[in-house]
Amino acid sequence: MLAIAASELIQIFRNRLVLVTSFIMPVVVSGFFISRHEAFATLGSLGYIAGVVVFTVGAFGLYATTVTTLASRRQNLFLKRLRSTTASDPQILAGLLTPATVIALLQVTGILTVLGVITGQPANVPLLVAAVVATLAMLIGLGLATAGLTNSPEHAQVTTLPVSLGVIAVTSWVGITGTENLTLLKRLLPGGAATELVLDAWNGGVAVTDSLILLAPTLGWVVVAVALAARLFSWEPRR
Repeated sequence: MLAIAASELIQIFRNRLVLVTSFIMPVVVSGFFISRHEAFATLGSLGYIAGVVVFTVGAFGLYATTVTTLASRRQNLFLKRLRSTTASDPQILAGLLTPATVIALLQVTGILTVLGVITGQPANVPLLVAAVVATLAMLIGLGLATAGLTNSPEHAQVTTLPVSLGVIAVTSWVGITGTENLTLLKRLLPGGAATELVLDAWNGGVAVTDSLILLAPTLGWVVVAVALAARLFSWEPRR
């Protein structure tokens, strides 16, 4: 697995398109939100900015890279060759996705640390960590499922848009309007409960036990995404 991960990390840094669109652009967008944090906080709260950071990096970084990577490796038969080795299927997938996951975690950690230094928050760091981990796990699962519908790396630019734009829209909706109205709908949409959890962790003022319940919808989406991936994902090139 480590050998696969090391090889994949090299490929990421060699692919300028993936490097720019999936890793550099999310940082630039997040930096813009942080630089204008006082203005954006008036729309919702500082927790809203934290939520946007988490989902921008997760959706346009980790999720999009997951789909593009798996589609590319399938198309050039690299996935098929890996299955002829002693590595198991979970080890192959873990090796391919570990570099992007680690980079996303480092990005989120670094950006939120800067935001925290500037604003003097978050109120609950462990809760924020739980929210970030659950969010990234959900996006990896959705990435595996979407890869099952993606024929090529070029096709990934289209197939990733609904989820990427969708979770960002949900994050903005929940972050700006809260969950006092349409509570169930907002929490059940992908990213809704996770955004509320980030808001609670960053802004404080909510009992931890009440916030931890919000992990359930996000982890539910992980289960749904993995089930879809098991049904849709193909190791052979799609036609």
